[in-house]
Amino acid sequence: MTCFSADEKAVVQRSFLDAEGFARHFFRLSANEWKAHRYEVKTLAHLESHERSDQAFAQLCKYVCRKKDEGGRPADFHFFRVCLQDSRILDAVTRGGGFIRFPALMLYIAAHELVHIIRFNRGESKFDLEPADREREEEQVHTLTRRMLSPRADSHLNLVLDCFGNDYRIGDLT
Repeated sequence: MTCFSADEKAVVQRSFLDAEGFARHFFRLSANEWKAHRYEVKTLAHLESHERSDQAFAQLCKYVCRKKDEGGRPADFHFFRVCLQDSRILDAVTRGGGFIRFPALMLYIAAHELVHIIRFNRGESKFDLEPADREREEEQVHTLTRRMLSPRADSHLNLVLDCFGNDYRIGDLT
């Protein structure tokens, strides 16, 4: 199990901050609207066993919390946890032979997960989908993520975006 270094964690944090700005702009969300999209990011060292996956760069988990509203009545709210799979991400960068750069891949992953969160919160997709529907949702999210990031892409990010352009996936690199 390979975990992110302190420098890599800083890149993760920066990637999510950048992706938030891109998502807010792309989906035309005000600062107040953005606050409704509750999420947190955890890296491999801090994941529970059910949050780990060897199938993806990140796994999105949904949790429900119970709090009391101003009147003291129970009020449920949900939030998402982006569970980063450090080993898989770092392995893809290594197998990318210097062509796939960690910051570019991490920005794509962050943007991709935020697109999912926005779509789930807006009711544009359900969180619990059957495998065939999940594959269609992934393709839709890949398309939206590419559209969101393309205007801001440099050569490194363009390479990552190209890797998600067809049936080819970075995770398939050998």
